[in-house]
Amino acid sequence: MTGYRGKRCLDLLLGVPALVVSLPVQAAIALVVRGKLGAPVLFRQRRPGLHGEPFEMIKFRTMLPVDADRGLVSDESRMTGVGRFLRATSLDELPTLWHLLTGRMSLVGPRPLLMQYLDRYSPEQARRHDVRPGLTGLAQINGRNAIAWEDRLRLDVEYVDTVSLRLDLRILARTVGQVLAREGIAAEGSSTMPEFTGSAGKEKS
Repeated sequence: MTGYRGKRCLDLLLGVPALVVSLPVQAAIALVVRGKLGAPVLFRQRRPGLHGEPFEMIKFRTMLPVDADRGLVSDESRMTGVGRFLRATSLDELPTLWHLLTGRMSLVGPRPLLMQYLDRYSPEQARRHDVRPGLTGLAQINGRNAIAWEDRLRLDVEYVDTVSLRLDLRILARTVGQVLAREGIAAEGSSTMPEFTGSAGKEKS
């Protein structure tokens, strides 16, 4: 299952204009990031896409490089004021609009997480990869990073089972409100989201 008929058309219909309109904003952000954080401007990382196939996701950098001598080790210590603002407003995500053109991502779907998490999912949780990852999703409008991993992954699978045009439009509309309200940016006690170490109910091999 990869979604309903016309899902790809919706991605291009809304994504291409959004990308074009955002280009001047992206250029301005790139200059700010270059001036405040230095090079590179973009953060690049391999993430699992449809069926777990890896792709290189790009975002604007929000953190300083790891530097143990300066005490820059944890995410919290490496996060900058500019980075916090970009994350709070989701402006760091604008470069991911390019992935809509390549078909690596969809407007709506489970967020692409880390490659090392693939072996930590239960078989049920792994079904989140049965659709393309999204810029936003059902978990993002129900708490974003502020909800527990079990709830987040359950919502991802629920999306896979109920994906429809109506659901996607509802998620997109609620995402706008959530971004404006700057809700659920980080889990309690974390600058983003704590590491997923595995499901409590996962069977051991």
